[in-house]
Amino acid sequence: MLTLEAFRVGGLRMLNKDQNQEVGAGALAIQAGGNVIVGISVADARAIALDVARATFHELTGAARDTMSARVEEITEKVISQIERDYPEGLKKAVDPDFQHALYTVQKNYGRTGDVELGDLLVDLLVDRSKQDKRDLLQIVLNESLEIVPKLTSGQVANLSLLFLCCYTTNNGVVNHEQLGLYFDKNILPLADQLVKSPSSFQHLQFTGCGSAQMISRSLEEAFLAQYPGLFSKGFARDAADVELLPIRTRRQFLIACLNDPEKLQVRTLHAAALTAMYDEHGVDEANRLIVDRLFESGRMSHAEVRAKCIELRAYMEPVFSLWSDSDFRGFTLTSVGMAIGHANMKRIAGVFSALSQWIE
Repeated sequence: MLTLEAFRVGGLRMLNKDQNQEVGAGALAIQAGGNVIVGISVADARAIALDVARATFHELTGAARDTMSARVEEITEKVISQIERDYPEGLKKAVDPDFQHALYTVQKNYGRTGDVELGDLLVDLLVDRSKQDKRDLLQIVLNESLEIVPKLTSGQVANLSLLFLCCYTTNNGVVNHEQLGLYFDKNILPLADQLVKSPSSFQHLQFTGCGSAQMISRSLEEAFLAQYPGLFSKGFARDAADVELLPIRTRRQFLIACLNDPEKLQVRTLHAAALTAMYDEHGVDEANRLIVDRLFESGRMSHAEVRAKCIELRAYMEPVFSLWSDSDFRGFTLTSVGMAIGHANMKRIAGVFSALSQWIE
């Protein structure tokens, strides 16, 4: 029976079918027309990753080589530790050529800059990449994102993050104004001082394939109204005609005191998408669904009122609104790569975020 041995070529670990192989602890070798490794221990993955790392600095000399070496080993340790913690199955990717190339991209770019925030962002993207088992759109997007992130400033990454957060996501856990304020604290405050408004910054984002400028303008106020309409309702009169048309039982199920004016009423749900589930749960007929829909759409705040409410909750939102309204934020839409980078940075900031596959299939 032929066996295998890992050997190094140009700093990378390769396979030679004519020599012996020692499988590390935790790894598994099986017969498939010869031996192949289908499991990788943490120690094996770290050793392979460091072999890949040597290709990033072997041509440097002197102090530059030493600096590069230290940085590369630092980022490699972060990669292996985070994959081990978040997705241990991803350690198997250590022997995959495409994953090794992605790892090399991370090592090379962090080694060149030593930028901690960039390094953390690259690690998060690479960990997400480790979860992809096939060459699908998500894998391609993550590979491309690893190449693009080092070409962006921290301000441009912050812009992508704010656009992603405000135009592509909704937090269903935000059900009152207190929670909205906490949501701003957790997700927007860390970005506020980094945001940039210069046209050249958006031009560069477009050049790198992160987004594109559109003719249609979209305000931040409009984005919040679309995400959290129930929080920005002025309500409707308790004796409004549509209220009177509803059966008493349906009124009790669907109407509550208005969050912004307790003398009035509003529909209980804060998001239109939740209404359908509520209708089904309570067996509401089509005629009464239409009435509740009309009530839900009524009494919305104006854009000026939305802005004032947000600033009332958190004063630091005022410059965020101003920057958005005075820059290309208004008409900028994200590509899949822009969303992946914005998503990774928001996950880094917030700690927990839904999987990227919800936006990119």
